[in-house]
Amino acid sequence: MLAMNKHINVTIIIEGETEQRFVDEILYPYLEKNNVYVTATMVNTGNKNINGRGGDVRFNRVVKKIRKLLNDPNIYVSTMVDYYGVKEWPAIKPNNLVSRSATPDQIKDIIYQETIKEIKKTFPKPSDYQRFIPYISIHEFEMLLFSDSSKLAEGLEVAENEITKILLQFGNNPEKINNDPTTAPSKRLDHLYATKFPNTLTKFLKTTKGVTIAASIGIDVMRQKCSIFNEWITKLEGL
Repeated sequence: MLAMNKHINVTIIIEGETEQRFVDEILYPYLEKNNVYVTATMVNTGNKNINGRGGDVRFNRVVKKIRKLLNDPNIYVSTMVDYYGVKEWPAIKPNNLVSRSATPDQIKDIIYQETIKEIKKTFPKPSDYQRFIPYISIHEFEMLLFSDSSKLAEGLEVAENEITKILLQFGNNPEKINNDPTTAPSKRLDHLYATKFPNTLTKFLKTTKGVTIAASIGIDVMRQKCSIFNEWITKLEGL
């Protein structure tokens, strides 16, 4: 562990501009109160879409980033990538250890266990691997926006019951909103946006509107509704 001077620097490996803005504009000021200072660095996903969609996140690319970052003994390293967008990752591909019926907590436990196992193989020194804190958004970043149905409905300019109908299907747990290609959180937002604005070809812009909605909701509400996200924030606060 780092010296107890309580000025903790954490670099979060992210996959797109949306997460970059979320870390810089929302997470940084929230954790700064605990003297935890987060910065984001983007992993190469091969994604050229300016709206940050369709990231191709592969573990080998992330490991390259981790290796470079852990060379600095004064920082911790974390991740913020979408379970839905991961293409190759321990426990996911090539060996899929996650069943389709797995709960969010089961998905998290399996992926984190296998991820940390691989990190320890690659970085065998405790002083290195103990500075790595995994986080994967289950099922993707957009689920955080479902933490407050009122704020999300206001941001989308739709009736709140359109949001609550979705949440009721998943026990009011945003992290349970599934990762089916047609019903993932992002696809549901695209559908709601298209319903409200039928004459536009533009999809829901998570990099702009999504971050604005996230800011209006706030980290505290997200933590109350999303236990896996809360677990991650708790770990960062406790460094």
